Amino acid sequence: MKASEVKRGNVIEHINGIYQVRDIERSAPTARGGNVTFRFTLYSIPGGQKLDLSLRADDDLKEVDLVRRASTFSYKEGEAFVFMDSEDYTPYQLDADVVGEAAGYITEGLEGCFVAVIDDQPVALQLPPTVTLEVVDTAPEMKGATATKRPKPATLNTGIEIQVPEYITVGEKILVSTLSGEFSGRA
Repeated sequence: MKASEVKRGNVIEHINGIYQVRDIERSAPTARGGNVTFRFTLYSIPGGQKLDLSLRADDDLKEVDLVRRASTFSYKEGEAFVFMDSEDYTPYQLDADVVGEAAGYITEGLEGCFVAVIDDQPVALQLPPTVTLEVVDTAPEMKGATATKRPKPATLNTGIEIQVPEYITVGEKILVSTLSGEFSGRA
């Protein structure tokens, strides 16, 4: 396919690597006779290494057939995470380096995940937009605190620390955005 036909989310092959297109910037030339160029922000699958690539509109790219399978987190095997396909119960094992920072959002039985599969190999993980986590440690709410609600750090049951409103207490279940890593409300 031509560079001009590539869309966000496409998975392409480039110099023996496989990448997902996260962002595309089109720049038209100012000089006459110049070529339209496309700047792609790519992330390697697996690994998530960022790569910037500039191509002309009619440069060729090879699209890779990527299958997204709805999956549920099943268990950890050593450092690896095992997800179970929601339809046919195929287990997909993803190494810790593939899961990366997403590990802080994964809890037992987490549903709504998607495992990206290329040639029967699990290569990437997509989490649901929000997950429910439990606060295991945070400072108590200060009595007589002013109306300005300052956020405070809280440690969650997966080990990550995020900022939460002052009224959140230990043992509460909260919603956390997997995109921004921020508090999204009580669960």
